[in-house]
Amino acid sequence: MNPLTSPLLTDLYQLTMLQAYFARGMTDTAVFELFVRKLPPGRKFLVAAGLEQALDFISQLRFGEEELDWIARSGLFRPDFIEHLAGLRFTGDVHAMPEGTVFFPDEPLLRVSAPMPQAQLLETRVLNLVHFETVVASKAARSVLAAKGKRLIDFGLRRAHGAEAGLLAARAAYLAGFSGTSTVLAAPRFGIPVFGTMAHSFVQAHEDEAAAFEHFAEVFPESAVLLIDTYDTAAGARKAVELARSGVQVKGVRLDSGDLGALSRRVRKILDAGGLKDAIIFASGNLDEYRVAKLVAEGAPIDSFGIGTSLVTSADCPFLDAVYKLEEYAGQPRRKRSTGKATWPGRKQVYRRYHADGTFAGDVVTLESDPRPGEPLLARVIERGKRLASPALDSARAHALAQLERLPAPLRSLEAALAPYPVEIAPALRAAAEAVDRTTGCASFSSAAT
Repeated sequence: MNPLTSPLLTDLYQLTMLQAYFARGMTDTAVFELFVRKLPPGRKFLVAAGLEQALDFISQLRFGEEELDWIARSGLFRPDFIEHLAGLRFTGDVHAMPEGTVFFPDEPLLRVSAPMPQAQLLETRVLNLVHFETVVASKAARSVLAAKGKRLIDFGLRRAHGAEAGLLAARAAYLAGFSGTSTVLAAPRFGIPVFGTMAHSFVQAHEDEAAAFEHFAEVFPESAVLLIDTYDTAAGARKAVELARSGVQVKGVRLDSGDLGALSRRVRKILDAGGLKDAIIFASGNLDEYRVAKLVAEGAPIDSFGIGTSLVTSADCPFLDAVYKLEEYAGQPRRKRSTGKATWPGRKQVYRRYHADGTFAGDVVTLESDPRPGEPLLARVIERGKRLASPALDSARAHALAQLERLPAPLRSLEAALAPYPVEIAPALRAAAEAVDRTTGCASFSSAAT
């Protein structure tokens, strides 16, 4: 039983509802949509991510012998229902925004249309996958905009909330425009470039800092980036220069503490004076998009940034109000009317309009049957249970970067927005909601039960 692909990686109520659906023969087509209710404080837009992992889960959905054995031993489920689960496969359709697409509240980024038990069972794990990568990609995109073309590397695995989170964070950050990661498994798994330097422990393990630099550069003669702040940063920079003068190639140096702006300027002068004008300065150490923006704005001579904890945990915004809600069942639109959690009914599409310069002008959320001017953002990615071709990660990354380029100027800044990006709920969708409200949820208990 693979814990990351098992259908038991879900909430118990998904299985209890499935048995209830089975008992009543409720297998008509259900339509669920995944969307975010509102932007969290400090966010002006979100970046869709995690679709590839969600589609993998959906297309491979099945209960193996170990899962079925546990379900039987739990004592909660009927034998005929367990037998039914043995043959359960996803046979429906999925529409989604391409990974890397910028989106906003109330806009469905994924829609599932399938027999009710299949569509219901997907909720927990699909939300889990799409939500997490979207959180990280949206955080990463802010650093990409702040860095203004400087290289960004994910350094977050050691502070991630588990192995899968660290690996998927590396993917989400790369998707959003990071240049690579320090997480080695991301290279064979996703084809993401990997980067690394050395730790302070490597320097401390040597009797002399210069000897540590020399030994490392001898082993990696074409890629040595030396960590120079274990003891005294300026002295470390001078030792890097001395090493280069001895004929050993030094690609660059890394700063991991202190006033990175002031230190980078001092180190740049030392390197340039020593003939290392091409040596890069790499900075890390509790960085986030705000510190990166400040360093870039003040002209700090830093070529690349390593961002870790704040990225993989999305420290200032660790979650989104993301939900997966029923919008249609058996051909009839459905709508939740709970206070503060009301939904718009029916199968929806999002249309995006653009200004003459190519930047986003505004979005319209409407029914799929109500075409509007603009570019439709949701496309079919699974048809009758079969996955359609999806872009490679590098193509999705290029799409994300193109999306960031098309953001209106107020959305590109880290400063608070004066006004939110315009997302219109179309008249056809409002009329559909009013029609649902007139015809559902009003029957008495006795009549509903019959």
